[in-house]
Amino acid sequence: MKKLFLLGSLLVLTSLVLSACGGGASQAGDLLGAINERGYILISTDPNYEPQSFLNTEGKRPAETKCPTDALTTAEMQGFDVDVAIAVGDALGVETCFATPGWDLLTAGNWADKWDMSVGSMTITTSRQQVLDFSVPYYYTPAVVAVAADSGFDTLESLAGQALCAGVATTYEYWLNNDMENLGLPESSIYAKVPAGVTVVPLDSDQECAQAIASGRTDFVGYVTSDTVVDANLAAGMPVVKLEGAVYSEDLAAAFDKASTLGTASLIAKVNEIFTAMHKDGSLSALSNQWFGMDITQAPK
Repeated sequence: MKKLFLLGSLLVLTSLVLSACGGGASQAGDLLGAINERGYILISTDPNYEPQSFLNTEGKRPAETKCPTDALTTAEMQGFDVDVAIAVGDALGVETCFATPGWDLLTAGNWADKWDMSVGSMTITTSRQQVLDFSVPYYYTPAVVAVAADSGFDTLESLAGQALCAGVATTYEYWLNNDMENLGLPESSIYAKVPAGVTVVPLDSDQECAQAIASGRTDFVGYVTSDTVVDANLAAGMPVVKLEGAVYSEDLAAAFDKASTLGTASLIAKVNEIFTAMHKDGSLSALSNQWFGMDITQAPK
């Protein structure tokens, strides 16, 4: 009896673990079916990328949620990307939950089914398309350079020979390294050349570059990031200034793992349908105006 009881307990525990990871025990034929079956979608995003996505320090995890214990709920996150992700979950009729893996893990693909998709302001690039599939873009943003307010630098060209910061495995790091293969953007989307002799200082995210300057770090004079991030840094009173002119433009989209165990084609098609409808009915524009103070959901002409 003791052996049978132990075996039964192990089977129950195994079932719970598989159910918690969102697909091991699923009878669904594809990822969209598994999401509908379990009643939640696990979407990766950045917890430190204001105003796109950041922790809601006043939010409390609800007592009743389908989200895994190691995932965040909609009450614990906020931002433009977060609201877009919530809109996806609402349209699917499921709860939205958030995973927060490192950016380099996201862009590398092979997610081992740990989350379903990414809504994290990811730029579509040719190199990323080798391991990830992308939705239609949901917004567009220029990449810019910002510097410490007391640095004395006021043009891109004046930064020759200086150290600049960027988030690791971002298009910003690729641009600074003149890594055009990984940057993977059409030539028409690249507006400026990297200053000669620049040293690149990578941090876990480009937002951390601004935070490091604000804390007094001096081993780099500026950073490359989205125009929207610098605007948020300025609004927060960080001691930085934005240099004039974009260095390149980005098409930002949801991402899906090509190595997913369950097929993703129907989920991608559904997300494309959701984003197209949100473009058409103005809800993406409304979210953009809410979080950025301007509409950057329209494709550049």
